[in-house]
Amino acid sequence: MFTRFVRTVTVAIGALALASCGINSVPTKEEAAKAQWGNVENALQRRADLIPNLVSVVQAAAISEGDILARVTEARASATSINITTDDLSNPEEFQRFQDAQNQLTQAMGQLRTIVEAYPQLASQPRFGDLMVALDESNNLVSTERGRYNDLARDYNTEIRTFPATIAANVIYGAEPLQYFEADEAAQANPTVDMSAITERADSGQ
Repeated sequence: MFTRFVRTVTVAIGALALASCGINSVPTKEEAAKAQWGNVENALQRRADLIPNLVSVVQAAAISEGDILARVTEARASATSINITTDDLSNPEEFQRFQDAQNQLTQAMGQLRTIVEAYPQLASQPRFGDLMVALDESNNLVSTERGRYNDLARDYNTEIRTFPATIAANVIYGAEPLQYFEADEAAQANPTVDMSAITERADSGQ
C-alpha cells in the first residue's frame, strides 16, 4: 500500500516537473502563434483581392498614370507570388523576403491613393468610393492581425528563452525563435509624388 502511494506521488511530481520545464507550454505557445499566422495570410489575401477591381476602376476613368497602375499591378503580383509556410516563420531570410514584397505593395498603393486624389471624376464614382473604404478596412485588418501575430510570437520567443521552459525548448523540441513583422519606414512615410505635373494632366483631362 505504501509502495503504491510512493509510486503515485513520484509520478505526480514527475508530471509537474515536466510541465514546469515547458513540455506543454512550448508547443502550445508555438501553435497559437502559427494559428494566428493563418489570420495574417487571410487579411493579406483579402487586400490583394481588392486591388484588381480598384485598378480597373481607375483605368476606366481614363486616368493617365499608367506607370503607377503598372507598379501597383507588379507589386501585387510579387506579393502574392511569395508564399511562406509556418515552418518559414523561423527563417529570417524567407520572412524578410515576404515582408519586403508586402511593404512594396503598401508603398505602391500609397502612391496610387495620393495620385487619384487629383482626379475628381474618380471621387464621384460610388464604386471607387466603396473600393477605397474596403481597402482601408483591409489595411486596418492587416495591421491588427500582424500585431496579434507579433504578440503571440513574442510570447513564444520569451518562453523558449526563459528557464525552466528553455530546457524542453532546446532538449526536446529544438525550438527556433519566430520572426516578427517590423514597421517599414518607407511604407509609413508619405509617398513622394510630383503632384504639380499630375494636377496639370488631370485639369487638362489627359
